[in-house]
Amino acid sequence: MCLETVRAEITRVDREIIRLIAQRQELAGKIAKIKVHTGIPIHDESRAADVLGAAFEQAVERRIDPVSVQKIFETLIAMSEDRQRECSGEGNLP
Repeated sequence: MCLETVRAEITRVDREIIRLIAQRQELAGKIAKIKVHTGIPIHDESRAADVLGAAFEQAVERRIDPVSVQKIFETLIAMSEDRQRECSGEGNLP
């Protein structure tokens, strides 16, 4: 395999990652509606801990740096909470 072929594959993977992040953001909007309807707060410490723990474990299983993966998921959680705030009318309040 040549360098350009591998880079093209990385580009394809990057596009898929972005597509999945967009899908995750759409789902966060749906969660916001449910939370508003049921009176549940946007931030859920227990759920965040579960997501981060699962990401860490899956990274270990796949033999990639679990701390870096956990940081990526911290960003994804923050993005989801921001989207939920936008969808619930709270804006970007902490």
